[in-house]
Amino acid sequence: MHSRARSSGTPAIAIAPRAAGWVTAAVRRGGGEPVGLDESPAGLVWTDGAAVEELRAVLDSHPGISWVQLPAAGVEPMVEAGVIDRSRQWSSAKGAYAEPVAEHAFALLLAGLRRLPERARARSWGEPAGESLFDQPLTVVGAGGIATVLLRLLEPFRAQVTVVRRRSEPLAGAGRTVGADRLVEALAGARAVVLAPALTAGTRRLIGRAELMAMRRDAWLINVSRGGVVDTEALVEALRSGWVGGAALDVTDPEPLPDDHPLWRLPNCLITPHTADTEEMTQPLLATRIAENVRRLATGRELVGRVDPDLGY
Repeated sequence: MHSRARSSGTPAIAIAPRAAGWVTAAVRRGGGEPVGLDESPAGLVWTDGAAVEELRAVLDSHPGISWVQLPAAGVEPMVEAGVIDRSRQWSSAKGAYAEPVAEHAFALLLAGLRRLPERARARSWGEPAGESLFDQPLTVVGAGGIATVLLRLLEPFRAQVTVVRRRSEPLAGAGRTVGADRLVEALAGARAVVLAPALTAGTRRLIGRAELMAMRRDAWLINVSRGGVVDTEALVEALRSGWVGGAALDVTDPEPLPDDHPLWRLPNCLITPHTADTEEMTQPLLATRIAENVRRLATGRELVGRVDPDLGY
């Protein structure tokens, strides 16, 4: 069975496993026609990033689908399960949620430097403490959309930013850019480190005991990427032992973090429950991504947020 486009060149797009009015509207806004899976769709907008095996079954039974749009920026469950391959085009939401996530990273960064976790728990006046963000040396790990937006937010603060990425090509707004082989060097002098890489086999537990011990004792670690980028046991030890000043985490490993986990009890740890990009924030952003990619599919242009099966993101 072959995928189809309407005679006008309108691509037929299925929406699964659950339909949603805003997704249907986005497909139509992009010039596509929403259809059922039994109507030979050319593309598929998948609305549940956790339904890996269900997606595999749909694609196995509908080989004519040439493009799949995934709902999340991180696609590691699909990659690890071997669902994403080169037999069709894949796109994710990577980059689409960069603004709210970078905004949250910025808030966590300020909270750490201004000692807000300590003050939020305080029951007495205490001692004055806190540090300004202006002119601070910072390190950002990752060079995607989140890092790009965060660098713009940091511009007025004259922060001296080092970006760590797979390759050492310059990134606009960064004082310097280094390759991943110089990670420890980039961590050593930073007043705060923001983690924003994709979670892949190469970045899982990227920040472990050795990396945490290389950081300044007053440094804050900010993670808005995936919990698996950090070795959680090593982080607990680092926070207890004073290897680092503190951690502000929007993502954890495991996630959700159990109520009895030691991270909750550490005064130098601030945790937000994966709220850097809530559904209210991401829905209109994903709708824009869907509409744009439907337009591009119809005209044969490069998709936005294209997933590289070899890189895993």
